[in-house]
Amino acid sequence: MSVPPPGLQAAQADAQALAPFTTWPDGAGGAALSQFQVAGMHCAACSGLIEAALLKLPGVAQASVNPASARLALRWRPAQLALADVLAALRAIGYEVTPDVAAPARELRRRERRQALWRLFVAGFLMMQVMMLATPAYVAEAGELSADLDRLLRWGSWVLTLPVMAFAAGPFFRGAWQQLRARRLGMDVPVALGIAVTFVASTGALFDPAGLLGHEVYFDSLTMFVALLLLARWFELGARHRAAEALEAVAGALPGAAERLLDDGRSERVPPEALRVGDRIRVAAGEAFAADGQVLAGQGLVNEALLTGESAPVPKAPGDAVVAGSINLDGSLVVAVQRVGADTTAQGIVRLMQQAQSQRPLAGGVLDRVAAGFTAVVLLLALGAGLAWWWIEPSRAVAVAVAVLIVTCPCALTLAAPAAWLTASGALARRGLLLADLSALERLCEVGTVVFDKTGTLSEDRLLLRRHWARGADADALLPVARSLAALSRHPHAQAIADGASAGSWHDVREVAGRGVEARDATGRLWRLGAPGWVSASPDPEARLAFGPDGEACLLWLDLAEVTRADAAEAVAALQAQGQRVRLLSGDQPAAVARMADALGIADWAAGATPASKLAAVRGWQADGERVLMVGDGINDAPVLAAADVRIAMGQGAMLARSAADALLVSNRLAALPQALALARRTRRVLRQNLAWSALYNLACVPLALAGLLPPLAAGIGMAASSLLVVLNAQRLAR
Repeated sequence: MSVPPPGLQAAQADAQALAPFTTWPDGAGGAALSQFQVAGMHCAACSGLIEAALLKLPGVAQASVNPASARLALRWRPAQLALADVLAALRAIGYEVTPDVAAPARELRRRERRQALWRLFVAGFLMMQVMMLATPAYVAEAGELSADLDRLLRWGSWVLTLPVMAFAAGPFFRGAWQQLRARRLGMDVPVALGIAVTFVASTGALFDPAGLLGHEVYFDSLTMFVALLLLARWFELGARHRAAEALEAVAGALPGAAERLLDDGRSERVPPEALRVGDRIRVAAGEAFAADGQVLAGQGLVNEALLTGESAPVPKAPGDAVVAGSINLDGSLVVAVQRVGADTTAQGIVRLMQQAQSQRPLAGGVLDRVAAGFTAVVLLLALGAGLAWWWIEPSRAVAVAVAVLIVTCPCALTLAAPAAWLTASGALARRGLLLADLSALERLCEVGTVVFDKTGTLSEDRLLLRRHWARGADADALLPVARSLAALSRHPHAQAIADGASAGSWHDVREVAGRGVEARDATGRLWRLGAPGWVSASPDPEARLAFGPDGEACLLWLDLAEVTRADAAEAVAALQAQGQRVRLLSGDQPAAVARMADALGIADWAAGATPASKLAAVRGWQADGERVLMVGDGINDAPVLAAADVRIAMGQGAMLARSAADALLVSNRLAALPQALALARRTRRVLRQNLAWSALYNLACVPLALAGLLPPLAAGIGMAASSLLVVLNAQRLAR
């Protein structure tokens, strides 16, 4: 067994070292979910080979490989199986694997890209030389090319073809051997068989022109076929690497250290892992934020391309939220840490992208089975065509069989779904919507109803003072006093009242859960700020908060209003323009829900909804045949999110809601929702176009190949062109 490098030995021995590429869904000591990058994959059939090999190992519960991103998600128990054994098992079947952490994954991709480029260069350069040597035989008139010169040119072509066979075509032979050993028929089998048969037949014709294999040689067709197929795979490799690099850009966004402010006025540099909720950190200009939090002091511009994909700076001031991985462009900001470690937005993005890129689309599995059956039919068809032509014209039998093998290679068929789905998920990620489940793209196409939660979804997770009034006193004079008491509380309602005000000279401050905050002024008098029924014996029904002295009539009434998201009205209008039914389902008071619905043009709304009633409503709509997209953010939204056909959680939402979602709206821009629905339909159209092209190409070319009208060179060009067309057509979704 090969010995892993020191970093992997440490990962094997210490579960903490697995953290960069591993999560523990069942808690410490349970099953681990690790992410790996795979090199050496050349077709969708490789996914099945890797999964089958891993599932034979003790302690492996599940293995999933995405052929488009070459990413492996492994659910296993490190206590039962060493990481070295996992890597050795995959190397034994011809694949190089490394944990998906930035440095080794980058090195693995660099080696894979360099080797693929060398293979392409050798095949392309020697193809041109072989074509040059073959040209005289095509253009010379009868009698112009002497037999000795013709034979010399053929020998030269054979010599130049040897490196192509030994080096450039290596991945096809290796992949075919692995597939046959695993008793699977992937696309490499007919490709390798076609290459081998063409070379053997051409070599036999060169050594014995009067023999059974005839006198025709196809070294030019062979080298061009290999070069074109390697070119198609080079484009596929580039798309796969770009997806991996986008993930690493997010994973590497966190700084190596943060400046934590201490209570005695000093500061210290600590790693991000050492931060705790409630810590205060200072972020200088040019530094990245080490945790999610709220600005306490300072003003500046922040690059939040991590969330939005846009590099336009966003102004930040006290009270504004910042996220880990975004960059402070100017000024110095003091931030209160609210989320650390795995709960930060950045780490959530990494996990979701890894999960999505490791997942095999359901359609992809169907296509793999179709491709396997198709390959078996092709092999029988090629054998039958060769035997038939052996009786009709033996000298052309090999050429016809090779043409059939090449033209029917199912490369385009098996690339159709992964290329389209991966490109679409990348396009959505740039819009701030990260898919955790790639199959959600297909389900989005069927959605006819979009249901929104209100608080934290259509509205921002902050409140504003809407109005204030007093009973027998000057309301404007009392408001600063109420603000100074509110500054002593961290409750969202109190923070909305405080609006950045400084705390006054209060003492004996006490926060009463579910009620409010109370404190004594300089004279010893007790004042309260909180629920109207707690502050006053006769609360005003229009007020959300009250402020006044204990035991006396309330002096100041306050009403708060939610801040509607800036693009909420635009998003709702766009969804309605697409023909979607837009509904609002909230647990808030009817008056607040009615105001929000009226402002956004939503006619169908419900207030006072409990988690159970929300769930019942969604199931009722589904029973009526509606396909429901649910958008929410709170813990109480988790049950209804789980029941919806498609589930999207807000990026700043509760962890339970995010874990139940198919996608995470990390940008919190609702305009991404109608864009996602439109892109999902475009993706389905592109996928159908790719499948239709693959079917049309085979229907047109197979009869020509069987009739002997399609030489191997033309078959190779057509097959490689069809694969390129599928990949390039899928790239249109990136726009």
